[in-house]
Amino acid sequence: MSMYGRDPWGGPLEICPDSATDDDRSRNLDIDRGALSRTLDETQQSWLLAGPGDQGRKKKKYVDIGCLVVSRKLFVWTLGVLLAAAVFAGVVAGIAKAIPRRHRPTPPPDDYTVALHKALMFFNAQRSGKLPKHNNVHWRGNSCLKDGLSDPAVRRSLVGGYYDAGDAVKHNFPAAFSMTLLSWSVIEYSAKYEAVGELGHVRDIIKWGADYFLKTFNSTADSIDRVIAQVGSAAMSPGSTQPNDRYCWMRPEDIDYPRPVVECHACSDLAAEMAAALAAASIVFKDNKAYSQKLVHGAATLFQFARDRRGRYSAGGSDAAKFYNSTSYWDEFVWGSSWMYLATGNSSYLTLATHPKLAKHAGAFWGGPDYGVFSWDNKLTGAQVLLSRLRLFLSPGYPYEEMLRTFHNQTSIIMCSYLPIFKSFNRTKGGLIQLNHGKPQPLQYVVNAAFLASVFSDYLEAADTPGWYCGPHFYSIEVLRSFARTQIEYILGKNPLKMSYVVGFGNHYPKHVHHRGASIPKNGVHYGCKGGWKWRDTKKPNPNTIVGAMVAGPDRHDGFKDVRKNYNYTEATLAGNAGLVAALVALSGEGHGVDKNTMFSAVPPMFPSPPPPPAPWKP
Repeated sequence: MSMYGRDPWGGPLEICPDSATDDDRSRNLDIDRGALSRTLDETQQSWLLAGPGDQGRKKKKYVDIGCLVVSRKLFVWTLGVLLAAAVFAGVVAGIAKAIPRRHRPTPPPDDYTVALHKALMFFNAQRSGKLPKHNNVHWRGNSCLKDGLSDPAVRRSLVGGYYDAGDAVKHNFPAAFSMTLLSWSVIEYSAKYEAVGELGHVRDIIKWGADYFLKTFNSTADSIDRVIAQVGSAAMSPGSTQPNDRYCWMRPEDIDYPRPVVECHACSDLAAEMAAALAAASIVFKDNKAYSQKLVHGAATLFQFARDRRGRYSAGGSDAAKFYNSTSYWDEFVWGSSWMYLATGNSSYLTLATHPKLAKHAGAFWGGPDYGVFSWDNKLTGAQVLLSRLRLFLSPGYPYEEMLRTFHNQTSIIMCSYLPIFKSFNRTKGGLIQLNHGKPQPLQYVVNAAFLASVFSDYLEAADTPGWYCGPHFYSIEVLRSFARTQIEYILGKNPLKMSYVVGFGNHYPKHVHHRGASIPKNGVHYGCKGGWKWRDTKKPNPNTIVGAMVAGPDRHDGFKDVRKNYNYTEATLAGNAGLVAALVALSGEGHGVDKNTMFSAVPPMFPSPPPPPAPWKP
């Protein structure tokens, strides 16, 4: 039996068994001569004609790699090149791993960030009570550890809190505003604080203030009839030599004179501001549920007290009226109820904050020389910006929309008044806006405006709004940020005197700050009430640098007197530094806007009530 196939050249091929004879093979070849008549190419002929020795040599010249027959030389050369390339690549990779990597150095922090680190240190220098080990101000120590306990009318501990300025008085009204402002900045810019390593520090600063406020009233009760307004006294009658926090020039650590406590039984402005401070802090500490709820409960108690017992805390020519006189409590109602709503989500607070009569009493519908000036006394501008945020991001609709739109429009007008093209406020030749109309201590108002301009521009950007209208003219948010930057840069040294008004920032800053603790050396000597006067009156620089303190600032002619006794130039305050910190963090860094969501963490989803039906039609 035979098998058939096709030979390489296309003809039939008979495979004979091994037993076939030579004659049979010859016969078969004769029969298949047609196959040999085909034209063969050169390679095929060489295979047929070559002898056994030639075929071996030919095979050595070629390599069969399956689907392709290539020259052996070419194959060997290609394989060698590939192996050499692999070896070379391995050597290069090894060398690259052996060489130590040099990471690109991180860019140096911007001036705003550097100043921010320093500005926060001021609060460490102002702490009262038993200081924590990490306070980092070497010339400060424990002080006034008998506050409250030594007053026969109080007999409870009021240790802690912050000294307001260069003396040792604890004024709760501006201190509460300072803590509210710091909390607002943390809620908006926690990512920025964290990026520069200051989030823990600023939270610690806020908690130090909040813990003290909880001591100033019965924070566990649902209703109260009094609240502490002040610890210490700076009142001086003509010719008086009675030792107190103004007459004496002493380190707080050495104070040995009585420190009276001022209680208030009708103080809507103070209580509403303290409620705002605790409410804002409760959002900052929302990660600590128990503490946050404690702050919210205290805030609710204070706000109810503010509503029930109407009155100004500084009425009647009190000690506070000479230093921190409150002109009204209506703005604190708008401000406090706004923060209470954000902290609780209780819509009754939002209903109050957007009540037209309350807004009218607070002055939301009229101008005046101080309209748009945000300060420890006037919270209306801050409240309007805060409520504009609510409209931009949540848009609660009816029945709040009408007043929220009004607040938003008023905020836009205020932002217009900050721009140089408008003449609502004068400017010095050096470019500093005169929000207090040329009166002393201008910088505390400037930094607050810089913060509001920065945060409002960030609101607009987060809401995909490129700018806002001033009348028929449209201005981009960059114009608003430019205003904030130029004002802060003036404070940091871009002014006619080339002086930084933040102590420790730059090379040229005030050396004679009006501050008792900074001006008296920590040398183990106890300087009594009058013993410290020599340090007050000396022309030598302060022995202790109160890092980060923003002084009161220049006059309306860009002039500045670095004189310790002239507090209108050289005194620093809690409220001023709180505004500075808020403005600096808002302007610092790149790529971080506001945190849109944390502010509303306690606000439930909004399902606006439908508007009332129209009146029945009458022919």
